[in-house]
Amino acid sequence: MEPPTPASRRSPDVEWRVSPGLSPYPETLAAMEARAAAIRAGTAQELVWLLEHPPLFTAGTSADPAELFNPQGFPVYAAGRGGRYTYHGPGQRVGYVLLDLERRGRDVRHFVHALEAWVIATLARLGVDAYAVPDRIGIWTRGPRGEAKVGAIGVRVRRWVTFHGFSLNLEPELSHFSGIVPCGIADLPVTSLDEMGVSARQERFDLALAAGFDDFLAALEGGAGKA
Repeated sequence: MEPPTPASRRSPDVEWRVSPGLSPYPETLAAMEARAAAIRAGTAQELVWLLEHPPLFTAGTSADPAELFNPQGFPVYAAGRGGRYTYHGPGQRVGYVLLDLERRGRDVRHFVHALEAWVIATLARLGVDAYAVPDRIGIWTRGPRGEAKVGAIGVRVRRWVTFHGFSLNLEPELSHFSGIVPCGIADLPVTSLDEMGVSARQERFDLALAAGFDDFLAALEGGAGKA
């Protein structure tokens, strides 16, 4: 399924995929890893993949078991990405970004910063003032309950191909986040566009995201090695 955006706003050598419904996590992870290997082998295009998952928790490579409570009994999966525990579920937009840093600059830190900036610019298009905080994981904003996290970033790079990416809270069930300490940050809440009174339709978010994709790629390639 094509994203709802003019093709002229996207780099033609990067595939955009939008999966309807809820995508099972194990199958999605396996597909991501296979696609990353194919990109490295030169047999597949780079990929931006937008989807939703059923309710679940993922554990990053720094996950602390003391930060997992899971009273809901949701499945927990080892993700292989950086970071700690993250929730995924309906009403949350997940973006998996598979790019070849061999051709876009061998700078993982700059890739993460550019990815954060892309999501922040997307939220600005939707009327949301969001920002990153040094030494604090995630995308942040001022919500009804004060400063709160509205999105998460978690990436992995294998042989200079990126995978995993970001999650953005459109209208998830916020009580589900109580099953973990989100990204290891216990003293600040999680919010959503819906809680902030912002239209949280997937199509609207996807369009705003795609509108900034060319700028994201330009920033990624132009700033590599300078972060």
